[in-house]
Amino acid sequence: MQIVLHAGAHFTDEGKLLGSLTKNQDMLARNGVALPPQSTYRRQIRDTLGQMSSSMMATDYKGAIMNGMIGDAKPDRMILSNDNFFGVPRLAIRDNCLFPSAGERLRGVSSLFYGDDLEIFMSIRNPATFVPALVAASPTHSIEQVTDDCDPLALHWSELIVRIREAVPHMPVTVWCNEDTPIIWEEIMRDMAGLDPATVVAGGTDLLRTIMSDEGMTRLEAFLADHPGTTEIQKRRIYAAFLDKFAIEDEIEEELDLPGWTMAMVDQMTQAYDEDVYRIERIPGVTVLTP
Repeated sequence: MQIVLHAGAHFTDEGKLLGSLTKNQDMLARNGVALPPQSTYRRQIRDTLGQMSSSMMATDYKGAIMNGMIGDAKPDRMILSNDNFFGVPRLAIRDNCLFPSAGERLRGVSSLFYGDDLEIFMSIRNPATFVPALVAASPTHSIEQVTDDCDPLALHWSELIVRIREAVPHMPVTVWCNEDTPIIWEEIMRDMAGLDPATVVAGGTDLLRTIMSDEGMTRLEAFLADHPGTTEIQKRRIYAAFLDKFAIEDEIEEELDLPGWTMAMVDQMTQAYDEDVYRIERIPGVTVLTP
């Protein structure tokens, strides 16, 4: 079986991707793709990994986990989504690294699902907005506690992905930037489900709806209805054009108000993030989805 691990990251789609995929559950089932309810695996996998002491023991747990998720069904592909696969937000940054426990956790998951083909899907986000989101999510802790007093300019997603590839080199990794997600939502859904690029999916504009005005969405839907056969590349250009005119400013602009942060620092972090994405594109075994 092919098993997709959608590992967040935190504060990217925040459950919306799984929601859009669920709109296609019947079609996915016909194509051999299972979407087990999160209640059947999130806590169960976490607790099982805590109990496992060897790959030999892992085989004893696998049957129970699988039965709880899919019963007697035998899908070709299964999608598991959990923002906390690599760790909770409170521990996302340690020693100037993002998700330092990711490699260890993935080795455990690999042992648990030994014999299956696993792949990782994850969204990354500009540290200039990711760090403030982490801080905002932990209001009872100081910034220094949440970030382990890190140097924000030292945080690189490429370093995390290299560690993942070294820990589980048999797991291919698919990555995309959260900033691009509304434009490539349909491609992410299809790739995650292993569908043909021409497959029609429901929910392809779900994320656009959260950042575009009602008027803009109405006009966009009318435009697409008047232009059947629009290619994926053309759709992206159309989405970008409509967002340029109808985006809800409050939904796409973020307040970056952390003590000691300046606009010059944010600009430097953003430039470093762009360069980091360039590095990620060149890591063997990694696919980067772009507009």
